[in-house]
Amino acid sequence: MRILQLFLFLVFPFSLLAQDNLIINTANRQTQSLNGKWHYIIDPYETGFYNYRFKEKNADDPEAYWNNPVIKNASDRKEHGYSDNYTLNVPGDWNSQADVFKYYEGTVWYQREFDVSAMAENNRYFLYFGAVNYEAQVYLNGEKLGMHKGGFTPFNFEIPSHLLKTKGNFLVVKVDNKRHSDEIPTVNTDWWNYGGITRDVKLISTPETFVQQYAIQLKQEQDIEQAKRKESFEISGNLKFNHPASGSVNIQIPELKIDKKLAIDGREVSFNLTARKLQLWSPEKPKLYDVQIVFEGNTLSDKIGFRKIEVSGKNILLNGEKLFLRGICLHEEIPQEARRAKNETDAAQLFGWVKDLNANMVRLAHYPHNEYMTRMADSLGVLVWSEIPVYWTINFKNDSVYQKAEKQLEEMIIRDRNKASVIIWSVGNETPVSEARTNFMHNLIKKTKAMDQTRLVSAALEVHYNREENFIDDPLGAYTDVVSVNEYLGWYGDLPGAKAQAKWGVAYDKPLLISETGAGAKGGYHGEKEQRWTEEFQEWYYEETIKMMQQMPENFSGMMPWILADFRSPKRNNPKFQDGWNRKGLIDDKGNRKKAFFTLKEYYENMETQYE
Repeated sequence: MRILQLFLFLVFPFSLLAQDNLIINTANRQTQSLNGKWHYIIDPYETGFYNYRFKEKNADDPEAYWNNPVIKNASDRKEHGYSDNYTLNVPGDWNSQADVFKYYEGTVWYQREFDVSAMAENNRYFLYFGAVNYEAQVYLNGEKLGMHKGGFTPFNFEIPSHLLKTKGNFLVVKVDNKRHSDEIPTVNTDWWNYGGITRDVKLISTPETFVQQYAIQLKQEQDIEQAKRKESFEISGNLKFNHPASGSVNIQIPELKIDKKLAIDGREVSFNLTARKLQLWSPEKPKLYDVQIVFEGNTLSDKIGFRKIEVSGKNILLNGEKLFLRGICLHEEIPQEARRAKNETDAAQLFGWVKDLNANMVRLAHYPHNEYMTRMADSLGVLVWSEIPVYWTINFKNDSVYQKAEKQLEEMIIRDRNKASVIIWSVGNETPVSEARTNFMHNLIKKTKAMDQTRLVSAALEVHYNREENFIDDPLGAYTDVVSVNEYLGWYGDLPGAKAQAKWGVAYDKPLLISETGAGAKGGYHGEKEQRWTEEFQEWYYEETIKMMQQMPENFSGMMPWILADFRSPKRNNPKFQDGWNRKGLIDDKGNRKKAFFTLKEYYENMETQYE
């Protein structure tokens, strides 16, 4: 098998791009962290990658930045090098770590050396990256492992056995965050394009044959009310091995006294389990069970909750009960330090604010957030909308752009489909209506449903305001499970007082969500409520929004105001009030809560009582 693996690597060195090879649940596997200080070279002209004719350098070119030629004589020439004087923290964005990077978009070479702490002769080894924004070219000991595009999803490359050394492995990653019109997202976004190795890097050690991916969930076809009455629930699942396997594997849930042995004959095996007296996962009781997959003496554990999310007529049901989403949008940022969120401590800060707001749901905008976020949502009972960055003016007529979007969708779903908290997959945000766009998005919806039928699918649609009635008839709404719209009446057009008289209509007999609504305010700036940028204006906006919510159609099922905290955006250039920040946060860039925070908190407390 290893000889075949080496042959395939040499003949098809980039075959590992396919995320059919993505390894999930790395937190509970045998890993060695490669986080820490990495050396860097800023390379805006990509000198380390291209020769002077702007063609990719030969693999063994000593001036390629993935190589490390040794100077033996005084006459030897070497025009690059990595130094302890130039280091960046990994994980972390480069923009927040040094002034020279603040506005930088381009190529940065990352480099570090590592030893393998406990190298096993018969094991396989993989380099795993939680995310690199945007394009990553990965080299080990002078050889290219592969390339990945997409700034917010994980990837891994297997290391051929001949390449990995016990001591002194020379690892280089070329990171390029330049924006392009044919990428996902495209050139125009309303958030900061943080570059770098922004999430954890790990060396994963596995047996020769191992469980690579799995999906274990409450069987959605069952009658949930009947299951509750009988205290007997069906769990379904699928295991996927790294290559065809034989023998048997055990699925164990000790707390439920489940230990099922499954015969293996191929790369995948599906199963059904019966669970007695199962406690369903919900925001009120976010019960997680220790699930163990035992194969050839190795145990892979995960914490999994079991729940059913569905649409029934005009309502969203969680475990058979009507659900109102008390949501909030948030970016993957720590505002006080103007940087990407990157670890469990950061997730705890953001979700602490969410819980203080009395929200039961977050929209992780506008891209998949790091896995610390979804794991914490599982443990705290916070529902999640997770989204790919199909944002604004994507080139919807370009097939290669579609393939990039679909690939990011696959990576998002594969990583998080065992998270009970994730109830909505979103295929995009505010995309302009056209036949090409609707076909593009509809195909993404079909792909989503083919991969996972245990969640709802939506997208944030645009709406155009009308004094008589705001009517939602975006053709994409025919294919989503819920109709979601971004609404800014009173900030973009008119004043907040116009909201109370606003009428809403929907062409589709489906639940309606307000996926964004909000107004800007500079934290600590006060005045009359009619004065823009004051906390009083934002508070007024939320007061009028709540009045409007109280007269929405009967299918109104929740809202996700924009946004939890101020975040950086190069599009926001009012020098007095914005200064490169989107100020629609309920919390400012110092961590202080604005007046509107408490207005929304009170509304959510009242809605929680209403739905008890």
